[in-house]
Amino acid sequence: MLLAAAAFWFQPWKLVVDEAVAEPAPTARPAQPAAPAAPAEPVVVARGELISHEHETRGTATLLRLPDDTFVVRLADLVTSNGPKLKVWLTDAPVLPGRAGWHVFDDGRVLDLGDLKGNLGSANYPVPPGTDLTGLTSVSIWCERFAVSFGAADLAR
Repeated sequence: MLLAAAAFWFQPWKLVVDEAVAEPAPTARPAQPAAPAAPAEPVVVARGELISHEHETRGTATLLRLPDDTFVVRLADLVTSNGPKLKVWLTDAPVLPGRAGWHVFDDGRVLDLGDLKGNLGSANYPVPPGTDLTGLTSVSIWCERFAVSFGAADLAR
């Protein structure tokens, strides 16, 4: 019984099972006839390279403004470990290298963009409409189960 509980909690099989995702980058939606002219393509608002924390992590995090004035965080060319309860967070925390950065992301303001879709590849994470993005300057791949960042990126505007 104890072994079953430990397996459920730690999910050790995730260390050897990858989940790949290959979502295309967001594109412009057709404009409505009465809508004012908007940029035809998504606009890069901020971008940063992911650094490793608890697990080796690399890739790019980009905050995009779409032509309909909604926002998306795109993780591109992501390579990290799989794990239990991985989330994508926009936060106000600084991205610190090494162990100093592992636990800072749940100390302040956090916007949970949902479950990590895959630990390999590229995926889009819509920001809820109307969200105030002021001060949200970093992205973390956050392990909710163990309260630790797998990797994070400063979003340079």
